[in-house]
Amino acid sequence: MNQSFNQQATTSGLQHQTAQQDPYRDFINVRSIYRNNLLNQSDQGNSSKMAGIPFKPKRALILTKFSRLEYERRRLVGCTEEEVKDNLMRRGSDYESLLNHHNIHSKSKEHVAKTLEDFGIEHRIVNRFEYNEEQIDWADVIITTGGDGTFLMAASKIFSKDKLVIGINSDPSRSVGYLCLQPSYSVNFKSALEKLSTGDFRWIYRQRIRVSIKGENATDAPAELHDQQLLHPEFRYLDLETHPLNRRSNSPHRPDNFEYEYKVLPVRALNDVFVGECLSSRVSYFELQIENKSFVKVKSSGVTISTGTGSTSWSFNINKISPQSISTLFKIINEETNANLDASDEQLTKSITKKFNDSLIFDVCKNSMAYTVRDPVYMGSNGFDSDNRGFAENIVVKSRMFDACVVIDGGLSYKFNDGAYAKFELLEEDQLKTVAF
Repeated sequence: MNQSFNQQATTSGLQHQTAQQDPYRDFINVRSIYRNNLLNQSDQGNSSKMAGIPFKPKRALILTKFSRLEYERRRLVGCTEEEVKDNLMRRGSDYESLLNHHNIHSKSKEHVAKTLEDFGIEHRIVNRFEYNEEQIDWADVIITTGGDGTFLMAASKIFSKDKLVIGINSDPSRSVGYLCLQPSYSVNFKSALEKLSTGDFRWIYRQRIRVSIKGENATDAPAELHDQQLLHPEFRYLDLETHPLNRRSNSPHRPDNFEYEYKVLPVRALNDVFVGECLSSRVSYFELQIENKSFVKVKSSGVTISTGTGSTSWSFNINKISPQSISTLFKIINEETNANLDASDEQLTKSITKKFNDSLIFDVCKNSMAYTVRDPVYMGSNGFDSDNRGFAENIVVKSRMFDACVVIDGGLSYKFNDGAYAKFELLEEDQLKTVAF
């Protein structure tokens, strides 16, 4: 079974590679290599002393994702497989391709489960609807088979710094899987367990953002954005039911002199947090406080706050520049300074572009958050006129909006309307325990 899985995954990967020979794919691979280099270095300060200590779990919980085909089967409950196929074909979806990737994912899950069994490790397999506190407490380690979305789902419900999470990319041919182990472990999970059992690894404690909200809607349950995105199943199809936290209750009447207190949200952001108007075409109006300085009034497209883990994701794509931009800057500098920069030198412009973009990615263990004010229309005085991005350990946002949200890792959306405050901070006890080989 393992040999068959290895061959199929490799073949699928080669087919994908042949069909996707483009510069953007190459750039993604460069970012992945850079991310792995950061992981190799990030642990030297606070965790390298733990290297060499074997980790031998007795119980492992496998959190597996829903494949697109599984989603369609569940959505079309009561239909035969042929009816599901016909429905997909009528909508322009490739049933055979979905079936192929579903089988690759399933074999990856089976590969992980069989390897755990061979090592004498008791295991359970759960999907997102069965993944709960009881299952997490039972396990010594959480192993995800899926992609980054499945890893984020696993991390969102873990509040103990001692609970290890390991991600296995079930289909490396289809996604990079920044949060997962290197693709080689997807087809050879035995090697990963051997490294764990012999101590041939380092602990990585990824920083996560703790979010606290103060205001009228601070106690409201969040909206599950994945559920809303089921309107477009070709883009998002992982969540099929209303999130338990969506059970809303009416807010009690409060006296006029009532003062709100900060409520710590029951999730931690591993990647990033977004604050802004729910409708992206509206201007987001808020006040921003960095490191306990004075609040600054801001009009923009919202603000993102990212960890080192998330610095390869949304934050990266907001701030990255292109070789065309560098070439244009060369021409402007030449005009203004009579310099002789060669704007047509593609190698030079690409080198400078890469150096700038690489600087946006930072250590997953770094005790700092990267903030970016998106498309600033106006930023008040107090020294923030040009600082639409930077690093901070403490950030507070005050809402001046009327249909706004605080979104955690692109999944949970909390109301954040006029007069509400949101506080963002990093605490040691909120770190997520992972490993690097």
